[in-house]
Amino acid sequence: MISGKKAYFLGKLIRYAFTLFLILSLNFALPRMMPGDPIVNLLGEEALHNDPRMIELLRAEHGLDKPLHIQYISYLRSLAGMDLGYSIHKNLSVAELMVNSLIWTMLLVFPSVLIGSILALLFGSLAGFKSNSPTDLFLTTLALLFYTCPPFLLAMLLLSIFAFHLGLFPLGNLTSGGRAGLDYFLDVAWHLFLPVSALSLLGASYKFLVVRNSVTQIFDEQFIVAARAKGLTERCILLRHVIRNVLPPFISMVAISLGFMVSGALIVEIVFSLNGMGTLIYDAVVARDYPVMQGSFLVLTMFVLAANFAADMLYAVADPRIGGPR
Repeated sequence: MISGKKAYFLGKLIRYAFTLFLILSLNFALPRMMPGDPIVNLLGEEALHNDPRMIELLRAEHGLDKPLHIQYISYLRSLAGMDLGYSIHKNLSVAELMVNSLIWTMLLVFPSVLIGSILALLFGSLAGFKSNSPTDLFLTTLALLFYTCPPFLLAMLLLSIFAFHLGLFPLGNLTSGGRAGLDYFLDVAWHLFLPVSALSLLGASYKFLVVRNSVTQIFDEQFIVAARAKGLTERCILLRHVIRNVLPPFISMVAISLGFMVSGALIVEIVFSLNGMGTLIYDAVVARDYPVMQGSFLVLTMFVLAANFAADMLYAVADPRIGGPR
């Protein structure tokens, strides 16, 4: 007989495995549903009339002359062998292209998630604790402003104000070059300050609203009334009872946001001219480079699925009611 926790974990694992297979199929189909031909983009429109033989040879070389179901089977076999293929336009391994880009994207995303989560937990708890006060009104209005602001608009505003007009930060790129050691890391941090700030504010805005509403609701619960009746201070109630009940869903939300933050960072990367996954995917979409699009979308998908799965597992660990006896 499988225990409640094990059945919960097994059910989630089966569900995510099915979801992964469905997404892999969509990952194969979507690039091919886009208008345009990767080989024609590579050689130019003139090649359709001047050198159609070359187009056919290149299509055969990349397996694009085969029926779609044969291409699909080859695609699944390649993934099973951990082979993401080769870029049609750059003639390099897709894995090799993504490694360097993914490192910079992670360097942008992880600090943003950490900073945004800390800001959301601190200020969300403060706003919920002082519900309907001027502090709550100011913080909630600010959070709503950032939450409704499109990522590209916030990134462009920060770039325009602090980089272009004030000259406090560089206009883009990841490093100035010619640096080594500690100077190199400080230079990278200087270049990443604005994009990290943009992602942190965007991520914190949503989590702030969730934390604030959760704290407000918990303060109306009966056990909070009982804690007050025992003579506990408001600060003690907030730290020992309210935050403790907010943390399980908050941990789940942070884990989920980590996956979506990777895809959300793509637009910010393009605005700040960072050579991360955003630039790589943008170039691949323009060139209709199927292998690079498939590999990049697969990596983003894996991040979202892994983050959601981790959130489910952490939530089950943090909340003993999940998977327990009914």
